[in-house]
Amino acid sequence: MGPDQPGCLPKEPHAFSSMGFVEWTSYQAVLFDLDGVLTPTAQVHMRAWSEMFNAFLTARRTASGDQTDENTSQYTDADYFAYVDGRPRYDGVAAFLASRGITLPLGEPADPPGMGTVCALGNLKNDAFNAVLARDGVTPYPGSVALLDFLAGLPIRLGVVTSSANARSVLTAAGLLDRFEIMVDGLLARSEGLAGKPAPDTYLHGARLLGAPAGATVVVEDAISGVAAGRAGDFGLVLGVDRGTGAGALLAAGADLVVADLSEVVP
Repeated sequence: MGPDQPGCLPKEPHAFSSMGFVEWTSYQAVLFDLDGVLTPTAQVHMRAWSEMFNAFLTARRTASGDQTDENTSQYTDADYFAYVDGRPRYDGVAAFLASRGITLPLGEPADPPGMGTVCALGNLKNDAFNAVLARDGVTPYPGSVALLDFLAGLPIRLGVVTSSANARSVLTAAGLLDRFEIMVDGLLARSEGLAGKPAPDTYLHGARLLGAPAGATVVVEDAISGVAAGRAGDFGLVLGVDRGTGAGALLAAGADLVVADLSEVVP
């Protein structure tokens, strides 16, 4: 999507060239979301959720002896988008179970992976994610790598802000771990008591770690909740990447500029 298309220009004056490219030297730091911005890990997550939930549903169906119980029918991609996508892991588990009329104790985040509590199921999904990642790997978006290559030649500090608890393994698998000075992931957010997106807390924490004011920091996001977090934090530029959410939705959530691929903002 070109920057001169209707609906894709920034709503207020920002540091853009006449060609529509971002004037990167006007900023001190860039904070990237991970899934959907740097790597196409949504597909890895979707496979992991499917493998975990379908194993769980099969076990319940077998235990009950009722092979026709609709509440334990196969988990599908439609379930992912309706109940799991964009939610913190345990919230996604709870929402899906509620949709099937299944009640489990919440448990604790320290629960071992299993099927007895919401947290245990969430941790089982985490194991499934790492297994799928190890089995199938992940390749970063070429346009995102091109932008990282360009920014490496500028005095701009780079970080990753993601709700994922697997950010380190994903970045390692993608060969990107050494590109970033800091990483604010789901584990750090939990230990620091930071509210997740769409609250701006994790992005503001990332900017503090890089020593950059929010007004001089760029947030790069593909999700509505992440864009809303960048806008709520009053960041200097909120750059949306449309991987299917839709440019209009990202602009409505607070993006200043939306591109289809980050190669579009490499001068």
